[in-house]
Amino acid sequence: MSILVIEDDPKTGDYLKKGLRESGYAVDLICNGSDGLHMALENSYDLVVLDVMLPGTDGWKIMAAIRARRDLPVIFLTARDHVNDRIRGLELGADDYLVKPFSFTELLLRIRTLLRRGVVREVQALDFFQVADLQLDLLRRKVTRQGIDIVLTNKEFLLLHLLVKRQDEALSRTVIACEVWDMNFDSDTNVVDVAIKRLRAKIDNPFEHKLIHTVRSIGYMFSENP
Repeated sequence: MSILVIEDDPKTGDYLKKGLRESGYAVDLICNGSDGLHMALENSYDLVVLDVMLPGTDGWKIMAAIRARRDLPVIFLTARDHVNDRIRGLELGADDYLVKPFSFTELLLRIRTLLRRGVVREVQALDFFQVADLQLDLLRRKVTRQGIDIVLTNKEFLLLHLLVKRQDEALSRTVIACEVWDMNFDSDTNVVDVAIKRLRAKIDNPFEHKLIHTVRSIGYMFSENP
């Protein structure tokens, strides 16, 4: 499998390139944001390791551009350790966020987890769900309601898939965070609530029949019934 590393620090970049190659991956190392974005969009990588502070184009803009075009696993690897930075990265569609200094073993485990999840998604790609007038087609990565196409980001699509496949089940914010973002969140962060709000704006607000319901003191539930 091939990995694109976008990292402007020469020492860190060479360390990642050497370690990932020794772990069996094909690796391209790009040291500036503009070239990194071009490589990510024009080549077939299995995963991107992305810094935030980059010359040319920063990691936030690269992440947004990737999500607008491709469903490609991305791990932020950055010295920006403020909780707001972490939330911003995940809201932009990153699959994971690891703060420097980091353990290479931990990074490798997170990479393997994301790549395995991608294989599982391919195996399950023939799944098709319908709840009321909403259709979710995993094979075509398509969502429609009343025949209207609804464009979702990668995280919104994964969130909707989780809600739909576990419809009529009240899911806690912790469960949603673990399933969609593959990590735990502090209780005072609101990334799940923000993601639900954005998903509602696309699949519920334009329609009379609401499908996403708030379950008091627990979290959220996807159901045809109020």
